[in-house]
Amino acid sequence: GANVLVAVFGEKDSHAVYFLGQQGVTRLDIVNFISHGITKTPQSEPLRPDEAAETSTESTSASPLDSFAQNLNTQALAGKIDPLIGRDQELTRVIQTLCRRRKNNPLLVGEAGVGKTAIAEGLARRIIEGTVPDILEGSIVYSLDMGALLAGTKYRGDFEQRLKGVLKQLADTPSAILFIDEIHTLIGAGAASGGTLDASNLLKPALSSGQLRCIGATTYTEYRGIFEKDHALSRRFQKVDVPEPSVSETVEILRGLKTRFEDHHGVKYTAAALTTAAQLSARYINDRHLPDKAIDVIDEAGAAQRILPKSRQRKTITPREIEDIIARIARIPPKTVSSDDRSSLKTLDRDLKAVVYGQDKAIEALATAIKMSRSGLGDPQKPIGNFLFSGPTGVGKTEVARQLAYVLGVELIRFDMSEYMERHAVSRLIGAPPGYVGFDQGGLLTEAVNKHPYAVILLDEVEKAHPDIFNVLLQVMDHGTLTDTNGRKADFRNVVLVMTTNAGAEMLNKSNIGFSNSRASGDEMGEIKRMFTPEFRNRLDAIIPFASLTEPVILQVVDKFLMQLEAQLHEKKVEAIFTDELKAYLAKHGFDPLMGARPMARLIQETIRKALADELLFGKLAHGGRVTIAMDADDKISLEFEEAVPA
Repeated sequence: GANVLVAVFGEKDSHAVYFLGQQGVTRLDIVNFISHGITKTPQSEPLRPDEAAETSTESTSASPLDSFAQNLNTQALAGKIDPLIGRDQELTRVIQTLCRRRKNNPLLVGEAGVGKTAIAEGLARRIIEGTVPDILEGSIVYSLDMGALLAGTKYRGDFEQRLKGVLKQLADTPSAILFIDEIHTLIGAGAASGGTLDASNLLKPALSSGQLRCIGATTYTEYRGIFEKDHALSRRFQKVDVPEPSVSETVEILRGLKTRFEDHHGVKYTAAALTTAAQLSARYINDRHLPDKAIDVIDEAGAAQRILPKSRQRKTITPREIEDIIARIARIPPKTVSSDDRSSLKTLDRDLKAVVYGQDKAIEALATAIKMSRSGLGDPQKPIGNFLFSGPTGVGKTEVARQLAYVLGVELIRFDMSEYMERHAVSRLIGAPPGYVGFDQGGLLTEAVNKHPYAVILLDEVEKAHPDIFNVLLQVMDHGTLTDTNGRKADFRNVVLVMTTNAGAEMLNKSNIGFSNSRASGDEMGEIKRMFTPEFRNRLDAIIPFASLTEPVILQVVDKFLMQLEAQLHEKKVEAIFTDELKAYLAKHGFDPLMGARPMARLIQETIRKALADELLFGKLAHGGRVTIAMDADDKISLEFEEAVPA
């Protein structure tokens, strides 16, 4: 119908166009009304009777402050606000700023979870208790609810009308103090598309004149990225930094709050449990801040007891329960987080020697360094250990790192440094610079550590990496942190950093004509000094040399490889028998002092595994059985198969 009406204007000489023209209606008026709802005659100002009635009842039933703000004094009287522990310096600065004649608006800036909102709530509680200066006695702290202000604002001007009503009532109430949490949300709030009149611009006149006392709270990220860019707004506030409390201050905060949680959960917290919660949360939960994460730990420990059956519930929370909760939150094994993990450390060198042969000196040096770090004698701001494993190929450098992660019960994060030979490869570890594709995704190394903050990081063949990567590793080894391109810090304090290198191994294998090779492990230090800068070597806890394998050790290696094969065959219901002659043959022909144990693995694969593969798939061992691997008369490996007897 509407299209027909527009089309009528195509017939200029028709009666319809004549009569529409008499009424002053043009084709453009019709199109405007159809497309945009714009009428030629202005709409009447008053609302419909039902809307007017709604608005009048709304305004008479509650004042703007009651509708769009919460009275923190009332909540404090009702006991809904926790006490403020500590923060005397910050609170004094807030009170000083509120008592100024102009620009009396403190802005609390700190990381999420450090207690910015708690300072404002604590001020309301102290006003109720009468422990504030005389000038603030009788003051009322209101917390602005931005969601309520914006909810239901259907028409242009509704939001501004509400905010103006709140500001007018605040101006008429000299004792009122407005608290705006996440104050950066004011910028742009309520602005029409392309418009400049938002909530922050409505507040500015009242803020500078001193009519309105306002406390704001925001994080450093939002302050720098959003708030600070509006200079006219930021100059009206006085910045008050709220730093993260120390572990000892957090313990005091937990002591002050523990009765609240004890009453809620029906349990008791021991003093040791509170100290453990503060210490372990600071050490293992790296993506949040104290005291928030420590409070969450004791709260969750109480909740964990409440959901257990009555027979298993404990009425006292001890460090053991706190350790279990930390292990779940930080995604690490409970034995790792335990504040008393002496048993695994005591047998660390024995456990490593049981799986890696012939490197007793290297393993002892590694175990000693880790024990010293874990005993508390190490630097708490550095990684648990920074080690460089040097030595020939195939002697067990990478295997020691793997087994170390297994024994400690943590994740192994491995990087093959041959992939980082180019200069631009540094960006793969810490993230691409801003403006490049994928810059907001973080780097491989920083993201891996954020995901697994307690791990063994293995940088394999580190000498093949570009020298710029060594410079990136300097701050990791010295300060235990690495900042990615987004400004996020990855925490390496709970990481064992292991780097392996073959540098200098070629020198060990050379011997002068007519003389035997008298070089031993450790002689490659000259080559390592040439390849790695002094500042890099100086930050290492130890350079651990791995010796070449000897013939007695090779016999142990043979046993290890054959045991692995036996375990794989056992899964296929095949029993394997190896003769002593076979082991001697493998030790003799698989031993290469230059190449380590890897030629042994290749020899077993060529002579034994390939022959077994066909039999396991299509031959006599398809349904299980027995295989005897021995040496025949021609000094070659022979395999005798026996099929499984059907049951």
